[in-house]
Formats: sequence, structure tokens, C-alpha cells
Amino acid sequence: DESSTATPSTAGQLVFAQELAKQLQEIGMSDVSLDENGYIMATLPANTDGNTIQDVPVIGFIAHLDTSPDMSGQNVKPRIVNYQGGDIILNEEQKVVLSPSMFPEMKDYIGQELIVTDGTTLLGADDKAGIAAIVSGMKYLLEHPEIKHGKIRIAFTPDEEIGRGANKFDVEKFGCKWAYTIDGGTIGELEYENFNAASARITIKGRNIHPGYAKNKMHNALQSAIRFHNQLPEEQRPEKTEKYEGFYHLISFSGTVEEATLSYIIRDHDRKLFEAKKMRIKDIAQQMKDELNTDILVEIKDQYYNMREKVEPHKEIVEIASEAMKACDVEPIIKPIRGGTDGARLSFMGLPCPNIFAGGITFHGRYEYPPVKSLEKSKETILNLV
Repeated sequence: DESSTATPSTAGQLVFAQELAKQLQEIGMSDVSLDENGYIMATLPANTDGNTIQDVPVIGFIAHLDTSPDMSGQNVKPRIVNYQGGDIILNEEQKVVLSPSMFPEMKDYIGQELIVTDGTTLLGADDKAGIAAIVSGMKYLLEHPEIKHGKIRIAFTPDEEIGRGANKFDVEKFGCKWAYTIDGGTIGELEYENFNAASARITIKGRNIHPGYAKNKMHNALQSAIRFHNQLPEEQRPEKTEKYEGFYHLISFSGTVEEATLSYIIRDHDRKLFEAKKMRIKDIAQQMKDELNTDILVEIKDQYYNMREKVEPHKEIVEIASEAMKACDVEPIIKPIRGGTDGARLSFMGLPCPNIFAGGITFHGRYEYPPVKSLEKSKETILNLV
């Protein structure tokens, strides 16, 4: 809940965290802690001999408790479908159909088991799938002590979906040399680059006069807001960009003749282009302010930065993850995240933290369908990393 100032922002996350902490104790994890802000940490102790243990780095795995606010995650009714092609009817009554005509990549998963919703909620694979992969991996290692490993730390955070997942994360307490977020993502995805991100809010003051007598006197703030938006490059909108291309995304527009407000999110992988985008917003506002002789207020807030600059000096941690995937017959897909992640914030807090797939597909809505095999391969990747 972005409007809440509490941590976690919703009571349900704490309920979930309490249940999850209990499950971690039940499977035999050590040092299980849950703080008042909803952050869980736990330890899988090293089982190597005393001489070797000094040479094994402490690594961590992180996932988030919250699910997207884009759609309800209450009373989720999941089911597993053995997919043989064609449409999957999620909800006959409401005529909700998961179809390859809408999602052509479904054809890549014919013959696999898919987890789907009943069409009335999201599934929450972002990031319940990540939690499942981590906990299943730890349980396997506890049941197979013959697999030798160093100390492993795991953590589960609240409020990642509203950009606050790392706000109260205690990196020193976590005590890892590096970590991996297990979050979202199609099988094979391995990411250590993300957007630089900022929010921008532009408030334009107008002057209202009776429209019958408005000539050369009225200043319609709504018209000025439209003019402002039209000066931003049309080709740099989310629906027209991909890969490393950044964008300006108008997320809300409201107002009256007296006052209008535009809210944007600004994104770019390249730091220089990111700074140039923010400057362009300011320049347009200043030019219009001078021409119209009116107040235009610009508020820009940086949200997070591209973790590449913090991970690249430790590129071996990406290479290790890549080898771990190949060891379970998964071809790594190294590509930039067109979004953000707790790992970006944590990397700038001194914990290098690339992201590994959890198997989610078309998440944040009713059409989620993570394949069971992808989730299993995420767990295997964790085991190979360990």
C-alpha cells in the first residue's frame, strides 16, 4: 500500500512473515529472526570442516513477501494444469481465458505443468515463487548433509513492489559477502543491470476567468499541462521502447483551469541519459514558466540506480550463477531488467546482489502461469550455487 507510511505497509505481510518464520524453524533453519518491520533472516550453518570453512564465502538468497498492488492477491485459488496447447479457461463464468493468441510464448511450455489462477486474482508468483525456491532449496540441503557448503543466509523483505524493500534491511546483520535475489522472471534469466529511476511531479498554476470574457486574461493550466507533455519525445514512452531504451511514463494527470498536475516515472539504464531526461523536464518547465509568466513547480526524486556499477567489479558472482544454471541444463539469459529490484538498492548499500529467475511469467495480473519445471530449476540453481 503505497499510501501507507508504516513498515510493512500492509498488516497481511506481517501475518505472512510470522507463518513463514515458523515454517523456517520447522524445517530446521537456525537463527530465525523476524523484526517489527517484517524482515525475516535465517541461517543454514556451514557443514564443512574447520580448516575449509574459513575459505568459503558467506552468501545469501533474498525474496520479497509482498505481491503487486496492481490486482488483488486475496483468496487466491491456484491450480496446476497439464498444458497440451490451446486455450486454458481460467474462469468460465467471467469468460477469462488464458490464450496463446494473447501470449504466444505459451507454446514454449506445451507438455509442462503450469500453475494458474481462477481468473479473479493475481497468483503472486512475484515473489512467492522466489520464496518457494529458496525455502525448498534450504530444506533439501538440511535433508542432505552429505552436500558440503559454507554458511548460507536467507532473507525475506516486505514492500519490494513499492520500492521500499531495502529501506530497513540490515546489511551488517545479514553478514554476506554477496547475495542473489530470486525474483520473478522466465527460466534462465540472470540480471545485474536495471534502470536508473526517478519520479517527477509537475504542478502548473493557472488563472480562471469567465470564459465569455477570457481573451488575453485566462491561463488554462490543463492546456499548459497538455503542452508540457507534448514536448516530451513521443518515441520515449514505455509502449515504444525495449531493451536498453529508457522512457518517460505519464502515470497520472489531473487538475482544473486553476491548477494541473502531471506525474511521471523516468527510467534509463545509462546514467548520463537518465540525468539528461531529468534535465529536459526542468528545461521545458523553465521555458514555459518564462513564456507564460506563471508558476510551474517541478519535484524530481531519485528512486534507485543501476546496480551494474556495483556488481561489475565483482563480475565473478554473475559467472558463478551462470555456471550454476548450466549445471542443471538451463541456458542463462543475461539481460537488463526493465524495472527495479531490491538487489539494486542493496548493491549500493554494500551487498552486491544480482537477480536470478524464479519462473514467473506475465506476473502482476490474472494471467500468470509459472511452469512448475521453471520453479524446480530455480531451486536447482540455488543448490548448484551453494
